[in-house]
Amino acid sequence: MDQLNVLAVGVAGFIPMIIGMIWYSPVMFAKKWMALVGKTEDEIKKSSPGKAYALSFVGSLVMAYVLAHIIQIAQANTIGGGMQIGLWAWLGFVVTTSSATVLFEFRPAGLYYMNAAYNLACLLAMGALLGFWK
Repeated sequence: MDQLNVLAVGVAGFIPMIIGMIWYSPVMFAKKWMALVGKTEDEIKKSSPGKAYALSFVGSLVMAYVLAHIIQIAQANTIGGGMQIGLWAWLGFVVTTSSATVLFEFRPAGLYYMNAAYNLACLLAMGALLGFWK
């Protein structure tokens, strides 16, 4: 197995952070997300999300690293090939495991759909980058 492009993995780790800044912003779904999680804008502004962002970024790096390995093993060395791997990873792992939050934690289905779509966008973009950038 060839070595992974560490720089590509590092850049791919930022993709969920960038998409999340837009996805959960007032431009897109901030108000709907706050309603679904039961938070107000004031509560969000008063929070100190530094630790959450740091841990989320570590998770994004792990996801990028694993996705890069799967893309390499599958020899999906194109944008489309990387996106296809991202789609299958989303369908097989994110959609299935995240459904437990609705089924057992009684969280709103709308929150599940919003977060699942966010993860799909992230995995497609990460897959595209990792499939292309060798």
